[in-house]
Amino acid sequence: MPPIIGLLTMDIFIPDASNLKEKRRVVKSLIERLRNRHNVSVAEIEQLDNHARATLAVVHVANDRAHVERVLSHVLTTTEGERRAVVEGSYTEII
Repeated sequence: MPPIIGLLTMDIFIPDASNLKEKRRVVKSLIERLRNRHNVSVAEIEQLDNHARATLAVVHVANDRAHVERVLSHVLTTTEGERRAVVEGSYTEII
């Protein structure tokens, strides 16, 4: 059975970040929390020099499509619950 790969891309707004250092603190904390809580790979992929915005890519691999979809849904819910960041948009792709 081939592996199922799920990709979740999230555009995030960080309203209280007034410089890159503050943004990095929020993004780094969120990335670590997502990795530890959901066993996913996470990377900041766009808007690296924008102090108030970030784009994160989250990947999960498993042999069950429903499991991958469930994990990525939980990742999105966790991110939406982050009080220091606002999810402005998200896109999920299953390969």
